[in-house]
Amino acid sequence: MAKYRKKPVEVEAVQYQFPKIGAVMDFMKDSSDLVYYVETNSYYIATLEGAMYISDGDYIIKGVHGEFYPCKPDIFKETYEEVQS
Repeated sequence: MAKYRKKPVEVEAVQYQFPKIGAVMDFMKDSSDLVYYVETNSYYIATLEGAMYISDGDYIIKGVHGEFYPCKPDIFKETYEEVQS
């Protein structure tokens, strides 16, 4: 069986801090993928896999093709490290 390593890719991300959605809205400003549901007072991101709920503390990542998706904080910290520019 072959083994593979994930390519090093830089992504842009912002952390959602409930109820402050402003930073996420600014980050996704040109996207219609952020959806708010009044009934549950919650936000979702429309992804290729369907609507994904955004929890407090989740990171919102902009992928290499401009797509957005949420990532749990523990997974984000295991997968990514901050890049100094």
